[in-house]
Amino acid sequence: MKTIGLLGGMSWESTVTYYQLINEAVKEKLGGLHSAKIVLHSVDFDEIEKCQSSGDWARSGEILGQAAAGLERAGADFILICTNTMHKVAGDVQAHISVPLLHIGEVTARALLARGIHKAALLGTRYTMEQDFYKDKLASAGIEVLIPDAGDRAELNRIIFDELCVGKILPQSREKFKAVTEALAAQGAQAAILGCTEIGLLLRPEDTRVPLFDTTVLHAAAAVERALEGE
Repeated sequence: MKTIGLLGGMSWESTVTYYQLINEAVKEKLGGLHSAKIVLHSVDFDEIEKCQSSGDWARSGEILGQAAAGLERAGADFILICTNTMHKVAGDVQAHISVPLLHIGEVTARALLARGIHKAALLGTRYTMEQDFYKDKLASAGIEVLIPDAGDRAELNRIIFDELCVGKILPQSREKFKAVTEALAAQGAQAAILGCTEIGLLLRPEDTRVPLFDTTVLHAAAAVERALEGE
């Protein structure tokens, strides 16, 4: 079994989900007392968020790159950045390591195409929805991306940072995500990408008429598949 390196803490709420999903899948596949081989570096999210809000992506890339290098030294055979937004600095992180980085956008694109989906709504932080680093991964795979309007983007971003990242799950925020998803479905979205690792804590498959692609679930499953190659 390969050792999975998790670069987490962004937020720690969703990192818990990664750890649980990966270990549950390994137990299901191998049985007995098996669990995943994992090394985890959990960063201080406040430091990373300050880099985001100030636009200092170079600093955040250096922080995560150094952390990833530590995971490699600790024995990780490949590494996951346990957040969508910080894949903006995926290239910087990869430059610090010699082991592969399992990119959440590429994993998500494969899952969409496997279901025959070529037009999808993207929900996430404002960085993920508005900037090109994530959308380009999907577009290069032939997937058209729809995003909410500016007001809805601001509100989803607020819910993520002010509520989900601190463990608040509020019914009115679920209703907001549902309404935004339905609006994009009416524009032709065949599915909705939960492009922030915390959204799955709030929005459930039964909440929408289009399928939800939870990037946390997809990323964790892909990690297990790679860890167990040849098992």
